[in-house]
Amino acid sequence: MQQAFTLPDFYVAYPARLNPNLEATRAHSMAWAKDMGMLDAPKPGGGVVWDEAALAGMDYALMCAYTHPDCDGPTLDLITDWYVWVFFFDDHFLEQFKYSRDLKGAREYLDNLERFMTRTGQTPPKPGNPAEAGLLDLWARTVPAMSDAWRERFITSTHNLMVESMWELDNIDKGRIANPIEYIQMRRRVGGAPWSANLVEFAAHAEIPTAIAHSRPLRVLSDTFSDAVHLRNDLFSYEREVQREGENSNAVLVFEKFLGLSTQDAAELTNELLTSRLHQFETTALVEVPALLAENAVPPHEQLAVGLYVKGLQDWQAGGHEWHAKSSRYMNQGPVSGTGTVLGGPTGLGTFSLSPAALGLTRRSAQFSHVPFAQVGHLPLPEFHMPYPVRTSPHLAQARINAAEWAERMGFFGEGVWNREKFLGYDLVHCAAMIHADSGADQLDLSGDWLTWGTYGDDYYPVVFGARRDLAAAKATTARFSLFMPLDAGATPEPVTPLDRGLADLWRRTAGPMSGHSRQVFRTAVEDMLNSWVWELENQIHNRVPDPVDYIEMRRKTFGSDLTAALARLAHSDDVAPELYQNRVLHELDTAAQDYACFTNDLFSYQKEIQYEGELHNMVLVVEKFLGIDRMAARDVVADLMNDRMRQFQQIADHDLPAMLAEFAIAEPTRSILLQHAEDLKEWMSGILEWHRTVARYGEADLRRHSTPTPPTIPFGPTGLGTSAARLVAQLASR
Repeated sequence: MQQAFTLPDFYVAYPARLNPNLEATRAHSMAWAKDMGMLDAPKPGGGVVWDEAALAGMDYALMCAYTHPDCDGPTLDLITDWYVWVFFFDDHFLEQFKYSRDLKGAREYLDNLERFMTRTGQTPPKPGNPAEAGLLDLWARTVPAMSDAWRERFITSTHNLMVESMWELDNIDKGRIANPIEYIQMRRRVGGAPWSANLVEFAAHAEIPTAIAHSRPLRVLSDTFSDAVHLRNDLFSYEREVQREGENSNAVLVFEKFLGLSTQDAAELTNELLTSRLHQFETTALVEVPALLAENAVPPHEQLAVGLYVKGLQDWQAGGHEWHAKSSRYMNQGPVSGTGTVLGGPTGLGTFSLSPAALGLTRRSAQFSHVPFAQVGHLPLPEFHMPYPVRTSPHLAQARINAAEWAERMGFFGEGVWNREKFLGYDLVHCAAMIHADSGADQLDLSGDWLTWGTYGDDYYPVVFGARRDLAAAKATTARFSLFMPLDAGATPEPVTPLDRGLADLWRRTAGPMSGHSRQVFRTAVEDMLNSWVWELENQIHNRVPDPVDYIEMRRKTFGSDLTAALARLAHSDDVAPELYQNRVLHELDTAAQDYACFTNDLFSYQKEIQYEGELHNMVLVVEKFLGIDRMAARDVVADLMNDRMRQFQQIADHDLPAMLAEFAIAEPTRSILLQHAEDLKEWMSGILEWHRTVARYGEADLRRHSTPTPPTIPFGPTGLGTSAARLVAQLASR
């Protein structure tokens, strides 16, 4: 049978190595699978899911020997047993429920399986099938060696890869193919690579320090690792999954349908995204992780653990690729290994695969070659799919007066970033009045002031820190802001800058009535937004157009999406269990709305950011660079993404959310709160779109009028005892 497409040139930065314990583990894993009953588990239509020949051909021992080349024999045995189990689970679930579309049976199967992931003091039930028997055995052999924090992370990742199989099953049942953004973030949950990253910690005896486990660099390491593993798997498994098994959860298929590409072109694009994610992994590992360890004074033994973890993820990437190219499970006949060499590059033995794609040069060139302040001109706006009406608070007129007085009192008009004319033209309170149309007068003032503070800060960072490439001062300023958000709502330092003053005032007004947990959630949302502005500065300094996945996920933070969501939940912050908002349905509802709003801003602000501000952080530009297309074609792709995210939002709000509430028997008042949350998001999206249509911030006449900013009048960077090093770094960075 002819392959569905020619495999592309893969970027594989690290060589694959083989664990010397392979043969012993092959024998062990075959015996273990037999003991668990995996080699005689029946299919509903006759036959068995696996037999010895099938398991031998898939050769999971070889995969684990490649992906964990340095662990000892017993550890390799255990790791391989985990992979035998997870692939058996996947195939068993396919045979039992995906072909028959037995949604009820699938849910019962998954609920029973989860009971075998016990915590301290819990007793598991007796297993009733090979998947349960395998999980019972593996759990007892693995979790005692790890901390409770690791166990909780492992429970979450194992839960996701099992339970989110229902998402795949539901899409198959509806004949629905996910949009690219939904696919990437859902594939992490269902695809299992975050689970593999947890097992890397076990195999390398290198548990991530709890204090930094949830930091951006560690999260991005896991996410980029996961995305690369899944995208590579999608390329090798397309023929098996899409053509033979009728699956529709595959990146090649997603790009085929969303962009109208041929299968070959979709495969090439999937490989481009795979390369981009690997580059992001490298940037994070070599730049962000060392900075994280230094800034948090991580002790040497924990630094070593993080280093071993990074090495383990690298080994997994290289070994996983090698296994895919050899396993009988996948399409791997005649992969292209490169037929040319880099211009004027090496020739001869060992240089056959040195094509620009295999070296990752094509992707790097696109990412670092942007020329700032290009004269792009006005970007004609596309049609926006907006099914929800706009409503406005009756308190708007007075709120406008109050907001101007507050901004002046905080000092926002005296630093050369804003003046009164700009502030009045931006009319941020109008935006607040549309996204919180039913709020009382005081609540509208608070929402308007938060939007004012956040928008001022977003403008302030590039003007004050970006122009001087003053990353040290930006980080020092950002770290200081947490002092004005005490979790005990207690005393704060004396404010020095308008941003200090504004945050101190807003925190007193906002956090006072909150519980301790709600304060923590809200402060994290503010800190995430602040840290995302530093992330933008770092990219600006390196003239690096962000990787598309990293951009989308960070854009939600730079836009303040979590902050505005937290504001909307203030009234009910203690009435809904926090884990409910992590449910797939609510997570997708939130991110679909956030992406719609963020891309709205990027389309309206394209000329302002690219031509007048020399920005790199705009979805239209990111798409231009990633797809190699002009701005008009990129605009249409962004608009299509917006519209598809809106359709996804509608599907979730109208059908998936009510179904989830019924499935989990969510009672009042939580049920009404969550349904109202969906209504609030509708107003949030429609209000943001309407504000962009009416505000005096993005029009060409407004841009020309404000094109020569007044230099900031405040000193750059920290001053006083102990800050000379920070100023020296800033001076060197600006040369």
